[in-house]
This record gives sequence, C-alpha cells and structure tokens, in this order.
Amino acid sequence: MDITKFNIDAPRWDQNLFVGRLKHFFNITDPRTALVSEQKLDEAKVLVESCRAGFVPPGTSVEKLHYAKKLYDSAFHPDTGDKMNLIGRMSFQVPGGMAITGCMLQFYRTVPAVVFWQWVNQSFNALVNYTNRNAASPITLTQIGVAYLTATSTALATAVGLNLYTKKAPPLIARWVPFAAVAAANCVNIPMMRQQEILNGIAVTDENNNKLGHSRRAAIIGISQVVISRIAMAAPGMILLPVLMERLEKFPFMKKIHFLHAPLQVMLAGGFLLFMVPVACSLFPQRCSMAVNNLEPELRDSIVNQYGDKVHYVYFNKGL
Repeated sequence: MDITKFNIDAPRWDQNLFVGRLKHFFNITDPRTALVSEQKLDEAKVLVESCRAGFVPPGTSVEKLHYAKKLYDSAFHPDTGDKMNLIGRMSFQVPGGMAITGCMLQFYRTVPAVVFWQWVNQSFNALVNYTNRNAASPITLTQIGVAYLTATSTALATAVGLNLYTKKAPPLIARWVPFAAVAAANCVNIPMMRQQEILNGIAVTDENNNKLGHSRRAAIIGISQVVISRIAMAAPGMILLPVLMERLEKFPFMKKIHFLHAPLQVMLAGGFLLFMVPVACSLFPQRCSMAVNNLEPELRDSIVNQYGDKVHYVYFNKGL
C-alpha cells in the first residue's frame, strides 16, 4: 500500500451499520485515551493533519496512522478541530460516570445526599453536553447558565419529589429514583444546552460537505437521538444495579462490609458503562442524513433552486 495515498478520514468500519459504529465508538471511547499526555495528543493531531495534506513522514506505519486518528477522534471536536476538555470527552464517561452513578445509587436515602449527587451529576452532564454539542451553532454564557440551572432544577425536583413520595414504597422502588431523575434531566439539559440549534437550525451539507443552509427540523431529530442515547447509556446500570444490590445486601457478609457498598457500586457501574457508552453512542449515526423533501419548505426550495434534483439528501453532525 502506498502510504502517501492513505485516506485517514475514511471510516475503518461501515458507519451505516450498527456493528460498524459500535467498533468505531469502542475505539474512540476507550478510557485509556483519557490518560494520554497532552503532548501525545498534539502529536497525533499534527500527524492526522499532515496526512490530510498529503504528507506522511517516512517510515510511518498504517497502524500508527490508525492510532493517531483514534487519539484525534477521542480528544478533538469533529466540527472545530479544537481540543476538548478532558472531563467532557466521551473517553472520560466511564471513569467520571462510574463514580457519580455509583454514589447516586448508594446515597439515595436522605434528601441532602440526593440533592448533592444530583447536582454533581448535572454539573458533569452539562459539561459533557456543551463539549459534544454541534459547534457550528454557538451558545452564549447566559444560555449555558439557564440550561444548567433548568436541568439541575428538574433533576432535583424529580429526585426529591420521588424520594419523598416513595418513603412508604418497597425499597427497590426508592433505589430507582436516581434513574428517573437522570432521565428527566436529560430531556431538559440537552435541548436547553443546544437551544441555538433548535432556534436557528443546524448546519446541513451535501454528501461532499458543501454547506447548504441551516435546518431546525434536522436539529430536533439530532438532539432527540442524543437524548435517547444518553438515557440508554444510563439505563442498564441504574436499573439493574439496584436489583443486584437489593439482593446482595440481604447476605450476612454484606451487612458486615457496609462501608464497601459504595466502592462496589462504583466498580459495577463502571462495568456497565464500559459497554454502554459505545453501545449508546452507536444507536444512531453521528453523521445523520435527511431527505431534502423533509426539510423546511424555504430551505428545500432554496436547495432545489440552486441544485435542481442533484441533491436528494442532506447531512449533519448530530453531536454526542
């Protein structure tokens, strides 16, 4: 193979298939990439960009190019090419999410504990949502603040309300309250954090990445898919772990090591997230397509007037 003709942006796996997307996201959400030094990430970016420009350093192997692209995709935003903050990267979802999820599931009995851990979780989610937004639609600090406060208030109201409501319910029901709060908050946090896309539309392109305009309908579809993915990411661990812990805590040996319950739930949550982060990210293509006929009339007419019947589908980055 002529390494100088290597197309580094060509997907290694078919992104139209779930299995192909799953392999891709297992690759770029690998938690080990969160430990890679800033210098290594910058070197990976230089190599990727030089390859795009048609220059590959002599002696560079295909494996090295693939690894550089893996680091690049895990740490740099697909729209801007800017380095994302560490906590907001999808590769940090396992270490960050496991600690918060485990604590939410363990400390659910008292209102102060519920308030604190839901606040921590929504702060983490807000940063993740902002980091993985479609960067073509800028958002002001005021809008970020409103989105954060709204989502946090929703999570706290849901969690505290259900916590008080389930005082007389079976213990397992109370253990599921954190998931209900997380799901409700995701339905608010993500649309609020990406409100500019809903109000002004998301950038859509043709198959060759030529910009065609902005579509609000595409934004709603993309954001809806992200909400579904985030809830699916949390669901298995936050639904099944309480069932498991409810049974385990009945054993005498578990009653003697109560101080280890929180670390145990953190580790088990990490096991779920290790698989569910890539699975949830793979539910829908990151580069979504939409038929021109389904666009807003004014955008559809603009595309037809400019390109005739040459463009049948538009494409957009839904974000993560």
